[in-house]
Amino acid sequence: MQTNLVQQFANTPEGQEAESILRACVHCGFCTATCPTYQELNDERDGPRGRIYLMKMFLEGEEVTEKTRDHLDRCLTCRSCETTCPSGVQYGRLVDISRALVEKEVPREPKDKWMRWALARVLPNRQLFGLLLRLGQVFRPVLPGALKTKVPPRKTASPWPSASHNRVVLALAGCVQPSATPNTNAAAARVLDKLGITMVEAPEAGCCGAVNYHLSEHEKGLERMRQNIDAWWPAVEAGAEAIIMTASGCGAMVQDYGHLLKDDPVYAAKARKVSELCIDLGAFLLKQDLEKLKLDQSPGKVAFHCPCTLQHAMKQTGVVEQVLAKAGVDLAQTKDKHLCCGSAGTYSVLQPELSQKLLDNKIKALTVDNPDRIVTANIGCQMHLETKSPVAVQHWIELLDR
Repeated sequence: MQTNLVQQFANTPEGQEAESILRACVHCGFCTATCPTYQELNDERDGPRGRIYLMKMFLEGEEVTEKTRDHLDRCLTCRSCETTCPSGVQYGRLVDISRALVEKEVPREPKDKWMRWALARVLPNRQLFGLLLRLGQVFRPVLPGALKTKVPPRKTASPWPSASHNRVVLALAGCVQPSATPNTNAAAARVLDKLGITMVEAPEAGCCGAVNYHLSEHEKGLERMRQNIDAWWPAVEAGAEAIIMTASGCGAMVQDYGHLLKDDPVYAAKARKVSELCIDLGAFLLKQDLEKLKLDQSPGKVAFHCPCTLQHAMKQTGVVEQVLAKAGVDLAQTKDKHLCCGSAGTYSVLQPELSQKLLDNKIKALTVDNPDRIVTANIGCQMHLETKSPVAVQHWIELLDR
């Protein structure tokens, strides 16, 4: 694709990266076939190829309007198009760059601006989110139906193992997961303990930075990334062999720390090392001897939902399924595995109507084989699926902790 960026963007690192990505696109349109929003809306501007043209026009100096921004807002950033693209177009980076630039050019209505500001302050704040969630759970019985479904029932965690092993891995508690699904990391720690591995959380590590970054608060997102690197670094220097991700949404962001901080003179080398150590829990377990994890009792037929961040961003399609199969889990058949469930970080809040359509499609696709339960690998997907699923939804690691 030929490009001619205006000087305003051409001489900036973001503009140069965007131009490089644009030039890789060959207009083939393969991406439209696997784009969830294009399939729902049948509008070229709500598919990757159309959005790429809109971003190109903006970067080349053409007028940008609220309609342009709306088409970019409706993108899930699921990155299914990246998996499909034969040219390797890094669409996720392009849309992150362009959204942040468009945000400066087209001011939002006060209501929209406030909503995005609130999400960026509440979700990454572990303590504040936990407090609000507990209040919601207390009053859940009397909440209106639509709001009630958004508040997950209170969950408890199994005890963390007390044993200490020579092999040590780090984990990220994150921001939402500790209060919404506290058993996820506890179950992972117990499973790893059976394999002679100690999993530890650095208390100072918090939100991975994805919420702020994807809401175009790039500097705030980078600040959170630096805080996590500082929190992990003593353990990294002490020889921790991996940074295990139990939420693929966080994993997709942490694996990009090295790229996003490559120009930071203080953090570039550390960020690169952190990204190298970052690995999804499923990929880590697949490298271990899984004989000790074979289940004595069947959890029934299990449908696995592979989050977009796991299959399209972390490139781990089929990995968790292999781990579950080796443990003796009976995996149910599912359809349209490449399509997003509609959670997509804050998307279910900011684009509720389209998000619910995608959720309905995903529930149908996951239950075609009448599973006894649904498991997934990301906190956002888990909470979103849980609002409409006819069967229980949980993190897949909880099966191996039975």
